[in-house]
Amino acid sequence: MKKNNQITIFEGQKIRRIWDKKQEKWYFSIIDIVEILTASKNPTDYLKKMRRRDEELGSYIGTNCPLVEMAGNDGKKRKTIAGNVEQVLRIVQSIPSPKAEPFKLWLARVGYERIQETVDPEKSINRARQNWQKFGRSEKWIQQRMMGQETRNKLTDYWKDHKVKEQNEYAILTNIIHQEWSNLTVKQHKQFKNLKTENLRDHMTEAELIFTALAELSTRQIAERKKAEGSSIKHSCLSPHQNQI
Repeated sequence: MKKNNQITIFEGQKIRRIWDKKQEKWYFSIIDIVEILTASKNPTDYLKKMRRRDEELGSYIGTNCPLVEMAGNDGKKRKTIAGNVEQVLRIVQSIPSPKAEPFKLWLARVGYERIQETVDPEKSINRARQNWQKFGRSEKWIQQRMMGQETRNKLTDYWKDHKVKEQNEYAILTNIIHQEWSNLTVKQHKQFKNLKTENLRDHMTEAELIFTALAELSTRQIAERKKAEGSSIKHSCLSPHQNQI
């Protein structure tokens, strides 16, 4: 399962999900959904009791719902039961909750948003803008965030086209750039802001977004000028502000 991890929100509560590129389907954390619908303090135990009480449901989950790695509140990845839209709906039917019906409607919408965004990327941009507005971000902040993302995309496109293939290499290069302007690793910056699985950039100030974009812009321009490829790209990430562009 080739995966892309994300967080989605239902009534202000987080649900972890993973995009399966091969099947073109979202897989949602069953435990997160059970916790939201039941308000249980131990959703894992609640799900176990459900499976024991309903043998047909237990068999269905065991046969159809895969174990996938998802990050917990502590940031560590652990295997958890996940299900696609069809599988989640089957499980929700067995949960007595006043939130069940609104959740089904919500799931029908978000379950297919990735496919819609693939056909029409503008939907993804508009949805991101709406989410930031819900969190009280100003239009100036949102504009800076979107411009910074475009700068980031151009940098990663350069890496992809010049023999930087592994995602862990992207993380290493990103960390080098981040330390150059902030004197902090990405992990340290997230700890400073008390973040766990959240996207650091979504919690940056306008100034931090500007510094990040400038660092990534200069890094790409230096790499292009030097025609850097593969391992040599690392050198273009070091002290880019000291180079003339």
